[in-house]
Formats: sequence, structure tokens, C-alpha cells
Amino acid sequence: MFKQAALILLAAGTFCVPTAAFAQNGGVQFEISFPSSAHAGPITGRAFVMIARNNDTEPRLQIGRFGVPFFGRDIEKLAPGETTVIDTADLGTPIEHLNDLPAGDYFVQGFINVYTEFKRADGHVLWMHDDQWEGQRWNISPGNLKSEVRQVHIDPKAASVQTIRLVASDVIPPIVIPADTEWVRRFKFQSATLTKFWGRPIYIGATVLLPRDYARETIHYPVLYDQGHFSLEPPLGFRTAAPTEEEMKGPRGPYLKRGYELYQAWNSDNFPRMLVVTFQHPNPYFDDSYAVNSVNVGPYGDAIMQELIPEIEKRFRTIEEPYARVLAGGSTGGWEALALQFFHPDFFGGTWGYCPDPVTFTNVEGINIYKDTNAFYKKYEWRQEPTVNSFFTDERIILTSEQRNHMELVNGTHGRSGEQIDIWSAVYGPVGKDGYFEPLFNKRTGQINPEVAQYWKDHYDLLEYLKRNWATLGPKLVDKVRIYVGTMDTYQLNIAVREFEDWMKTTENPHYEGFFEYGVGEPHCYTGRTTTPERLVEIADFIAGKRPYVEAAPWWKH
Repeated sequence: MFKQAALILLAAGTFCVPTAAFAQNGGVQFEISFPSSAHAGPITGRAFVMIARNNDTEPRLQIGRFGVPFFGRDIEKLAPGETTVIDTADLGTPIEHLNDLPAGDYFVQGFINVYTEFKRADGHVLWMHDDQWEGQRWNISPGNLKSEVRQVHIDPKAASVQTIRLVASDVIPPIVIPADTEWVRRFKFQSATLTKFWGRPIYIGATVLLPRDYARETIHYPVLYDQGHFSLEPPLGFRTAAPTEEEMKGPRGPYLKRGYELYQAWNSDNFPRMLVVTFQHPNPYFDDSYAVNSVNVGPYGDAIMQELIPEIEKRFRTIEEPYARVLAGGSTGGWEALALQFFHPDFFGGTWGYCPDPVTFTNVEGINIYKDTNAFYKKYEWRQEPTVNSFFTDERIILTSEQRNHMELVNGTHGRSGEQIDIWSAVYGPVGKDGYFEPLFNKRTGQINPEVAQYWKDHYDLLEYLKRNWATLGPKLVDKVRIYVGTMDTYQLNIAVREFEDWMKTTENPHYEGFFEYGVGEPHCYTGRTTTPERLVEIADFIAGKRPYVEAAPWWKH
């Protein structure tokens, strides 16, 4: 029998011990547990370990598209004090296997994403992460568990297997909601429609930017429904304080500067007065519902149109007329801004869609779901090439489709990653036999299911929807559609937009080409050549031009 000397390493309280079962193979594994003081009962969810070269921020905050390696494994009814093991059998990203980790000194952290049981109205029982108003970001979600950060030496090629034990004893505290101000209001409420669907309380809400003098005036205002991902920040990045010199040095510096410039214009004498509203609708799959009804995500379209917007119009002095309700948004919000206008053409008066998610599914981050047979590779006779998911403007590849989807799979199985491809699959796809969505393709192999692709086309392909319904929709959309995108969009969203524009040019009865602007060489997310204040003036002029001739516009301060 092979014999080895016992090896015990103590690194800031972390034990590294040999495991006899793995002694002949070497390598590294992590044992993750949690105490009853952190969570009293058993947990069904997903355990993670994050591995970083530095501890400038916690490793859990360093994961992402360009982030540090992390690995995950599902857990079911794991009791306090029991352990789950993450080892070479578990998929990781961007390094897929623990044994491929270069030898060295690392900072490691264990984590447990806690799932909740949802007994849906369709009879399916799902275990999902219940959003805590953090926007389906499991690594910061209240109630989830994290370990202390430990520094250890790891050598996966060593003869002795190291078992690194991490105890997830720290509970992430509740999100602190910013207080209301003169300019910004936030609210949320339990949706009866969504609660019935999911079998648990589900909340929706909004963040509202108020015009100057709103508290002193008695007039009613138009509303710009500006959509994007879940955020507790004010709409449009609005901020009343100039960014500090230190803030300007950071990556958010230009964004913060634009937010302050917006405030300066917003607070000036000669600027249109309107409300800007961003919906907040995180759900068990993602930070955003795409504002449509879905057999997997739920009737969010109904909840927004029948519950949320009426609540907004009840709480605030808005002009409750279609011409005074307009839409805008970027990326996910860009798709929503278009979808809401197309699906509710009599309710909204116009839309500005920036870098919208695929408006047709012939290019879904590089995948043509109607022609490709595999989501990870393009096949050319005798050879195949990796499908590119995203790239820089100099055409350097950021991620391939396989890398992107494996990253999502590490974040969560059954579509529970909280990431982009999974939410498209959840919103656009049919229900699977297990109650989770039926995948468009196998996330391990990339094999595409053409029946699911057809379901996407029949229900949520915006171009196909317009083609089928142009006779009735076309007259209602004239002069209401504006789309902006960069020609080097990071996620190739410009390709679907171009196809959309080409079709719009062929429309008849009525012939309406829409408005399209392409930022040459611009990445994601191009919003046009104008500044935010200039765009708001443009929108205000558009609204004013559509109002009934007998109606005054005291909100438009020239």
C-alpha cells in the first residue's frame, strides 16, 4: 500500500490535509461548510470557491468576465456542520479544472448561495435564488454565506492532495436602500400577479427621477420610462454632487461626470420638466424580466402594465395619455423599450432603443439559432471554428461562446446563473419537463435544439413579430421607432439591428423605415452622438409635438 507522511498546513486558520482517497492522484480540493449560527437549517443551493492572486477586494467580488477563477457545486439539504467538496470533477471558469491552476500562493474564499423553494402555479416545484433586492447577484445577496478570506499555497501537481477547509460563517447583511431625496424616489410593493405565479411573495417597484420644482408645482408631467438592469442608483446616472478628483481617476469617472452634468441641466431654468422612471423587476432568474409575459419567468408584462404603471400614475402627477408616455433604454433596456412599444402600441407614444439585445435571433451573441446546429462552433465543410461571443473594438476576442456559457454554468445549473444567456433562455423558451426552462442548447456541448429555436422565433423575435403583424402594427408605429448601436458592438448586437433596418426599408402600407443611427467603431452601448441633456430636450420636443393642439405644455420650460 502507498504510504505518505501526514501533511498539515495552518494558514490563517485554514487546514490543508492529505486525503487518502486522492493520495495516488495528487491535486487539491475544497471542503465547504457552514455553522448553525449562520444558518439554522439545511441548505439547498450552490457552493463556490473563489481563488485570487490578491486580496485588494474579497475574491467573491473579483469574479466576472475578466475575473478570477471560481468553481461551483450544487448542494441539497446540506446541514450545518456538514461539508460539501469542490474538486477536479467540478467545472470552473476561466480555468475549467482545479488541477490546471498554476502552483502558487493564493487568497481563497468559500461561499454558499442559498436557494428557496418555489411552488409555482403551473405545478412545478423549483429551487431558485430568491432575490433580496440586490438584482440576482448571488455574490452580494443578503442571507448568503461567505467564509473569511484565507491565504494558502496551492500546488495541484503535488503528490499529496491538499484539502482546504473553508467555513462560510459570515452572513451577508440586508441591502441598504438609499433615502428619498428632493429629486429621487424609490418604492416597491408585492405583486399579486407574480406572487400567485411563483407561490411566494414577489416584489416589483420603480426608481423615479422628479423634475425641478415638482414639490411646489401642481401641474402634470410626461414620463420617460428609461429601462436598464436593476440598480438602486437614480435613473440616467443623475447625481447632484460633482465627482471628486479621486473618483474621476476610476473607471466610473466619465459616467459620474455625465451624471453631474445632467443634474446641472436638469436644475436649470430652461430645461423640460418630466419624470424619468426605471422599473425594478428582479426575479428568480435575473435582475430584470424583459417586461413581457413568460411561461418560465412569469407574467411580468401583465404585472408592469396592470400593476406597476398604474401605481406610478397614482403616486405621481403624470399625464396619463399615450403621447406623454415614451420609452428608452440600453442593452436589456433597449430590447424592452422596443418590445413595450411593439406589444403596447396604443399605450406608449415613442421609443429610443440603444444597443438593444438581439431584435432578431439570427445573431444571439454570435449564434444564429435558426441555422447553426451548435452554439459553440461554426461549421465550414471539413472544419469548424469557435463561435465568438464578444470582442473588443480592435477585434481581439473577449470570450468564445463556449467560454461564456461555461462561465454561466459555473454560476448556476438549470439556468440559475443570473446571467445573460440563461435569462434569454428563461424568457424566450418553453418550460422543460423538470420545470426549469427547456434550454436552447446544451451548455456542455453546444448542441442546439431546433424545436426550442422555433419557440423563440414564434414568441419573442421582434423582427418576426413585426413581419407577421405589420398590417395592424405599422400604422401605430410610424414616427415612433429610433434605434442606436455601435458598428463594433461588443456583443455583435449591431448585426441583428442591421437586419431589422433592412426589413424596415421594405415595409408597405405603411412604408416606414424607422430611424437608425450607427456609431462607427463604437462598442456596447452606443447611445448616439448627443449628450443625455440634449437627448432629453429632443424627447421633450417630440412629446410636445404629439400633444393635442388644445393642450398646453407648462412642463416644457423654454
